[in-house]
This record gives sequence, C-alpha cells and structure tokens, in this order.
Amino acid sequence: MDSSTLIGIAGGVILVAGAAFPERAVRPYRSVKDWLFAVGGIFTLAYSIMNYLAGGTVFFVFLQGLVNLSSVFMMFEVDERIGTPIIGLGGLGLIVWSLWLLPGYSTIFFILGLAGIAMGYCSKGGTSHREFALALGSALITYFSYIENNQVFFWLNLFFALFAGIQLLIMRGGSQESKKVQV
Repeated sequence: MDSSTLIGIAGGVILVAGAAFPERAVRPYRSVKDWLFAVGGIFTLAYSIMNYLAGGTVFFVFLQGLVNLSSVFMMFEVDERIGTPIIGLGGLGLIVWSLWLLPGYSTIFFILGLAGIAMGYCSKGGTSHREFALALGSALITYFSYIENNQVFFWLNLFFALFAGIQLLIMRGGSQESKKVQV
C-alpha cells in the first residue's frame, strides 16, 4: 500500500470518527466533531493532491478543495445562507466540468455526495438538516465507491453515512432545546 492510500485511509477514518462523534451545542471551533471533519478534510485534500502528482486528474483536487472551503466556512461560522449557495454553485460547475472531462456519468454521484457533505459542513451544527446532508452525501459516495469497486472508500463512506444517520435519528428524537448552539 502506497503512502497516498494510507493518507486517504487515515483521512477517511478521521472523517468517520467525526460522523460518529455526537453533536454538542458548542461553537464550531470548540467542537471535536467539527475539528475531526476539518482535519479529515486536510488529509483527503493531501490524498487528492498526491494522486494528481502521480498522474491523476486535477479534477479531484478541485472537488476536494470545494469540501475544504466548506470546512473553512464551518469553522469561521459563515452564514449557511451564504456558504450553501457557493458550495451548490461550485458543485454544479464541477458536474458540468466532469461531463466534459471524464467518461460516463458515475462521477456525478461522487460530486453530488461531496457537495452534500460540503453543504452539511456549511449548515449550523446541532441541526437535523446538517446530519441529513452529511448522511445523504456520504450515501451517494458509498454508491459511487460501490460501482467503481473501491472497497476501502465504500466501507468508510458506508460507516460515515450510518453514523450521520444515527446522529440524525438521535436529533429527531431529542428536544428542540438540545438542537440550539450555545455562544
């Protein structure tokens, strides 16, 4: 196993830990969950850059960059009414680019999945729509990984989707008061 794969797996494990970590009513810079998402994103960005330097397409660097931009939005508490449209337009642009650059349509599931996760990052912590976006986005990446026969990222994203879904169910069953973020 090469170093880029190890970095990718490490990033995936950190991201899964973030999905499994319970949502706390704290600001993003004090949230273990949000820090796990941000650090995991740095690892996956490094993974995509290493793959590009080894002859892969630069497309996936831009795609991961979109997710990392959403991590910056998350940590600096950019209003989701600003961050979400930016991520959505970036995702739409990447879909158009992928149709021109890559063969087939399966990459669209990957783009929609990462855009969903990115929109989840942009959403206010402690909300059910955040966990829904994270779960749905990761489920789409799970499907993409399955059809591309990438077992490592299939399982990582399956667990990410599962844990985000569990967090969503916990939130939906909790009180409205527990969903508010404290200052």
